[in-house]
Amino acid sequence: MDTPSPTPLFDQVNNPDDLKKIPREQLTALCAELRRVILDTVSITGGHLGSGMGVVELTVALHYVFDFADDRLVWDVGHQCYPHKLLTERKERFHTLRQKGGLSGFSNKWESNYDAYLMGHAGTAASAALGIAMGDRMQGRQRHAVAVVGDAAMGCGVAFEALNHAGSLEHERLLVILNDNRWSIAKTVGALSRYLNKLRAGPFYQRAKDTMHALIQSIPLVGKDLDQRLGDAVDMLKNMVSPGHLFEALGFRYFGPVDGHDVGQVLEALESIKKLDGVVLLHVLTEKGKGVPGSEDRYDRAHAAKPQPVKKKAEKVPVEPCVLQPVVPLQKPGRTWTEWFGDGLRTLAKKDPRLIAITAAMPDGTGLMEFRDEFPERFVDAGIAEQHAVALASGLATSGMRPVCAIYSTFLQRGYDQVFQEVILQRLPVVFAMDRAGLVGEDGATHNGLYDIAYLRCMPGLVLMAPKDGVELHEMLAFSLTLDTPSGIRYPRGNAPAPNELLGWHGRHQPLQLGRMEVLREGQDGAVLAYGHMVQTALEAAALLDKRGVHIEVVNARFCKPLDEQGVLALCDRHDRVVTLEDHVRVGGFGSAVLECLAANGPVRAQVQVMGVPDEILDHMSRHQILEHCGLTAAHVAERFLVGRDASVSR
Repeated sequence: MDTPSPTPLFDQVNNPDDLKKIPREQLTALCAELRRVILDTVSITGGHLGSGMGVVELTVALHYVFDFADDRLVWDVGHQCYPHKLLTERKERFHTLRQKGGLSGFSNKWESNYDAYLMGHAGTAASAALGIAMGDRMQGRQRHAVAVVGDAAMGCGVAFEALNHAGSLEHERLLVILNDNRWSIAKTVGALSRYLNKLRAGPFYQRAKDTMHALIQSIPLVGKDLDQRLGDAVDMLKNMVSPGHLFEALGFRYFGPVDGHDVGQVLEALESIKKLDGVVLLHVLTEKGKGVPGSEDRYDRAHAAKPQPVKKKAEKVPVEPCVLQPVVPLQKPGRTWTEWFGDGLRTLAKKDPRLIAITAAMPDGTGLMEFRDEFPERFVDAGIAEQHAVALASGLATSGMRPVCAIYSTFLQRGYDQVFQEVILQRLPVVFAMDRAGLVGEDGATHNGLYDIAYLRCMPGLVLMAPKDGVELHEMLAFSLTLDTPSGIRYPRGNAPAPNELLGWHGRHQPLQLGRMEVLREGQDGAVLAYGHMVQTALEAAALLDKRGVHIEVVNARFCKPLDEQGVLALCDRHDRVVTLEDHVRVGGFGSAVLECLAANGPVRAQVQVMGVPDEILDHMSRHQILEHCGLTAAHVAERFLVGRDASVSR
């Protein structure tokens, strides 16, 4: 006897047309099945869990009411879209989430016609949807543009800029759905959060509804009958007198708050709003992490889940001839770079009362949870507003504080103008701690931190450095606080090696000096000049080459700006071949800085080759796979020194 499917309704749904065939009274059960599929899958693949679990009913209702094969739906931020993916012809591939060749962890226009954007950052959905609406009107196209703004993205300045613009327009058709779950990655902060909490809570909300019913019932002769006939329409009309004054002042028709986990309520609201022209804001109350066991006790409401190890069947792989194998296994799991950063910052804060830590809604992701608990008066969460976070840091530095802005490399791009205007031009000693610098693997194109060297190196007066291991990260943090200029430290995702884990290096530690490199091992057959954590890869390559009798010098660059020009010139005069190595795009990166130095200072003996990330948009895949794709493994480095020899290096 066959076992009944645990998801009998979901089994019937492959696309939104199938969804519309499900009777309304069964949609609640369908939502429960969707949550089960998301939880079971993401628990294995890893990914952003809490946000998607919170918008299941909203997503079902949106696809029930609209036709997003033609209408446009923009998610802000994109990781709310897991239920949307399951309903839009991707459920058979959902198990490939965030894997090479699989589904992206965010909305992705290259993946499905149902996705309007590749959207990974926060705050821009209303702007994008407004642009779609304006373009549609100008071209005479009749369709709906919907932006789902959640995870505290409404607190972004650019989101308010979009609302301000949209509210001043008379002819655009735009629906902005405020997914109010009181959380970004951490708990939502700021005055807007307090305002939305008042809208959530108050007796005013219920009084508005009751007042509208009472007013209609008071009409002589027909009042009670009219109230009964209007029925649920009154529940929509009552929103006209609810306290959404902020959004109404911006020119939006405000409806809500609506219980975002009552699929019937959400359906009725959307069906009523769909008939309206102009700009409308629907305020939906949801619970981040709904359905995730224990999420209500977590500081991040189950924001993300880590992938679990899965036993795989052994596959027969063709045996290729190998000459070399790594001499020792790769590093064992240890403390992450983020943990090293958090520990180091707390140590420094105990010594320096001026130190203040700033994050843009990422206290856990940037390693500042313990700092927040230990130094609450010296911790600032600016919300998803990197522009504001950077400008705030400049003001703090002006006042004599020593602010450290802990912001992912990819997100610091969002505050780029403030970095220049408020920090560089003012010559203020703000420290930018750029986590997730380099290739991030499964999070993919929207989150790769591949451009920070290029976009910061051009700014005058800025010191840029990258550590080879966790101890050196601590040293660079302490060093940055002694500078009277702005500085930036980049470090990657993943585990950081301790000094005794660096392969093939047993030398004495050389003290940190501004703009000075560090020779880790000597060799007469060439050199690798590595920046940051790629020093580990360079040492692994040297160990591989030792087995072939090829001995290369490995140098830890430490600084990209100021570059150790004398050290670079001397290195290139000692060897016939020098390879620069970085986890950054080749265009404008560390290798480019080295080539600029050589071009400015005359000919050298060495042929210099730049190894970095190619100039292309990279899909999501594991870190090992993406390093292979980019040619940045130790074996790839070693092969640069075996050119002309009848041998290859095993990868």
